[in-house]
Amino acid sequence: MSDVETQADETPFDQIGGSARVQAVVEAFYDLMDVDPAYARLRSIHALDLAPMRASLAGFLTGWLGGPRDWFAARPGVCMMSLHRAMPIDAELARQWTDAMGRALERAGVGSEMAEALREVFGRMAAGMRTR
Repeated sequence: MSDVETQADETPFDQIGGSARVQAVVEAFYDLMDVDPAYARLRSIHALDLAPMRASLAGFLTGWLGGPRDWFAARPGVCMMSLHRAMPIDAELARQWTDAMGRALERAGVGSEMAEALREVFGRMAAGMRTR
């Protein structure tokens, strides 16, 4: 089997580097959000303790990228868009989330092609979650 065939058979979860890389992205994202003033508004809509959100986002991304779907199995029928509907997400908040996630991908060492593809998808997701 060629390298191209092997890569075509891999999920994005495999391509990104599995659970360790997903966890590194999540940690970098919440670390940035927690300390960088550029994300102060984004931080303000989260609870003081980010540990539950870190675990939830890691589980969501793992399943969403094609890895183990434990997050989805534990929350049958839950829609990520619906979970955010009650939040005051406007263009600026969506931009903060997308920017922090893009920086987290870089900090976690996600390959440039995968990082660019994820940035694009995350940008569309953030735009779709806007409530105002």
